[in-house]
Amino acid sequence: MDTYVKRIRKNRPGRGLNFQKVWAALMEEKEEREQLNKEIAERQKETDQQIKETNRQMGDLHRRFGKMAEHLVAPGIADRFNELGFHFDIISHRGMEIRDEEGKTKAEVDMALENGEYIMAVEIKATVRLNDVEHHIRRLEIIREAREKKQEKPKKIQGAIAGAIFGSVEKQAVIEAGFYALVQSGDTMVMDIPEDFVPRKW
Repeated sequence: MDTYVKRIRKNRPGRGLNFQKVWAALMEEKEEREQLNKEIAERQKETDQQIKETNRQMGDLHRRFGKMAEHLVAPGIADRFNELGFHFDIISHRGMEIRDEEGKTKAEVDMALENGEYIMAVEIKATVRLNDVEHHIRRLEIIREAREKKQEKPKKIQGAIAGAIFGSVEKQAVIEAGFYALVQSGDTMVMDIPEDFVPRKW
């Protein structure tokens, strides 16, 4: 039985119901529901704010951990490529940023190594995931397109993905995509590629 009907029957002096009593009960019920909805909305707003703040804090933590990973793995990367005979003379630990005509960032690379013939775009991750491979392919495509558009000196563009935590499945995906795989080992980086590895050029 509806709440307002119970309230009417409880408060009525006799059996008779009139318009005023019914209307008063309905309005009282309406006010109670509106108040309840208001309280629910306020609680939901507080919950949404808490979720938003938690997401922000997690995002900050992830970025800090990512930066820490870059500092941990970056020092040995150039050495590993030099051992392969690249001898990069331009090493940018701040990476590379590609912008469009409006100044908006289209792609960012964590670390860029360069010599007269090659550009090596290195993505550095705390934990390497499968979607990092697809994202890095797109980065290199954007770098190539941007250089062609600016008619810059042609160079062979290659890529690498370095990780502090690097699963076997992810490593295989990196190699199959034609990227060099660099794995954190102790306090240095190790180039982990098969002998028959053929790097892809963009």
